[in-house]
Amino acid sequence: MERRSEEAETLVEAALRVLNEPDPVEKARLGEDAGRRWLDGSISLAYRPSDPIPTPPDRPARLSKVKLVAPNEMPKLGKGGSLQSRQAMVHSLVHTESWAIDLSWDIIARFGRQESMPREFFTDFVRVALDEGRHFTLLSARLEEMGSFYGALPAHDGLWDSALETSLDLLARLAVEHCVHEARGLDVLPTTIERFRRGGDEITAKLLESVIYPEEITHCATGVRWFRYLCLRSPTITYQNPPFLQDATNTKNNENLVEAFQQLDTVDSQDQGEKAVIQKFHMVVRRHFRGPLKPPFNVEARKAAGFGPEWYEPLAIK
Repeated sequence: MERRSEEAETLVEAALRVLNEPDPVEKARLGEDAGRRWLDGSISLAYRPSDPIPTPPDRPARLSKVKLVAPNEMPKLGKGGSLQSRQAMVHSLVHTESWAIDLSWDIIARFGRQESMPREFFTDFVRVALDEGRHFTLLSARLEEMGSFYGALPAHDGLWDSALETSLDLLARLAVEHCVHEARGLDVLPTTIERFRRGGDEITAKLLESVIYPEEITHCATGVRWFRYLCLRSPTITYQNPPFLQDATNTKNNENLVEAFQQLDTVDSQDQGEKAVIQKFHMVVRRHFRGPLKPPFNVEARKAAGFGPEWYEPLAIK
């Protein structure tokens, strides 16, 4: 999307440019530029109400240099004992951060105006986008220092499959992508850091430990904060059936989900407290996330993000 010559670019227009840029390095650069301009006031408007409603792409633009496979076809990453294993681990992280850039700009472009979100919402996700872009750049550079490059190995796009599942519902997007998936990253990062350290790669271990890990805690906190805000602002939520509920081969599971989701009606619409917010979170995750959450959980990091056990333990494997 080209900038308007006659009017200053809005944040949503900048977000769409990021989403429509196929080159991941340029995508990160565009995101950095847009984010900095928003924070310093060079971009003053999130959007113009007179403009047509934006239409973000169903899938952000991507170069074909990265071979995509189904998640169950991905080769094992190993445990960091060899250079090849450590390269594969960093490659996987780079790919995840590339999609995280798009997720941050997509929530701005797809939902910010449509849901009449306050300016703080845009600023929070701009900050997340800047972090994700920096993570991508740092990890890409580290991968090249290790003798590899982004695109050298296959990857999967399971993260964006969840984005498609939640493309019509901001509450669902916040719950699944910016709470469940972000928290899962917090669960696995300490083990990943230790594997690099045991493999003798202190440089990557320190990068993950001192830069990426603490910032990912703030990203999960952003998801929790805006999920809570949206629930308390609009306690009555209307849902649409996601595609997997219509799968006739999964009838028993669907019946259980539908029965559980119907319990949402029993929540007093006037109850604006934390218990009601967490009940809604459980309902939304059961509806839009396939299967239970998998322990072990990083309780300390989740708590630091404001994501206590009462949010996720009822959704876990028993």
